[in-house]
Amino acid sequence: MILTITPNPAVDQTIEIDEDLESDTVQRSTAAQFDSGGNGINVSQFLRALDYETVATGIIGGFTGYFIQQDLKTYDVPTDFVEVEEPTRMNTTILPPGKEYKLNQSGPEVEREAVDELIETIQDHDPSLINIGGSLPPKMDASDVDRLAEAGDWDTALDVHGDLMQELENTYEYCKPNREELTEATGIEIDSIDDCAEAARQLQETGFERVLASMGGDGAMLVTPDETLYAPALDVDVVDTVGAGDSMFTGALWAYEQGWDDEKALRAGVATSAHLVQTKGPSIRELDPESLMDEVRVWSMRG
Repeated sequence: MILTITPNPAVDQTIEIDEDLESDTVQRSTAAQFDSGGNGINVSQFLRALDYETVATGIIGGFTGYFIQQDLKTYDVPTDFVEVEEPTRMNTTILPPGKEYKLNQSGPEVEREAVDELIETIQDHDPSLINIGGSLPPKMDASDVDRLAEAGDWDTALDVHGDLMQELENTYEYCKPNREELTEATGIEIDSIDDCAEAARQLQETGFERVLASMGGDGAMLVTPDETLYAPALDVDVVDTVGAGDSMFTGALWAYEQGWDDEKALRAGVATSAHLVQTKGPSIRELDPESLMDEVRVWSMRG
């Protein structure tokens, strides 16, 4: 079972208006949408779409935390969150014609006691793998991530910001940086596939057994202790790229949990992402990467 941990989830509010934003005036939206947001939450939704066992946990609070719990029920995602007094953050995106404005909240302050309770929650479920993803709320830091990873006999997968990866002291089985996070973690600008391979190898040497680097339309790179594998993205009709990186990581972790090898895990990740981007929004109820895996080409790159 894969248990996902979202330390700082959010309710994502998307507002559409038919004119540009103006100060000192009342404007009305033409549409609005609310979604549960956060890396771990997305991964649990995708695991359920793959018909795989999962539990979503993390830190929530208030009416926004309640919304996340109720929303995940509609996707049959089991939850076991730790609750704090302050409300879960809300991230707002405003979409006037041809523009995009974003306002993200910091989230509630999380004391050590809440992290202790989170560790107990994970131990109660005894997963084979935990996935820690997204940003950290105020008062949580890299030492708390290390504590979560070392608190039980499980493998740990990370999808966190590059500067946070630099501060970790434990070794980790998996991580999934994108271009920007690779640059943050290594200082290497990613302008080519070779740059990505160099940065991913450098990151792997700092304490990550397998690095799955997502490069959007340029595909994905998987660095293991034995080899560096590259797979271009599949040529599909892209509708929406929201959640593409999360779905790629989900597909690879799902494959590893079934005992598949590195090449097959990379194929599964790329195929899962290709399936997702053909639909609108990150919320999906069925994923079938195996129908696309034979189309994924994989090359071994020299170190």
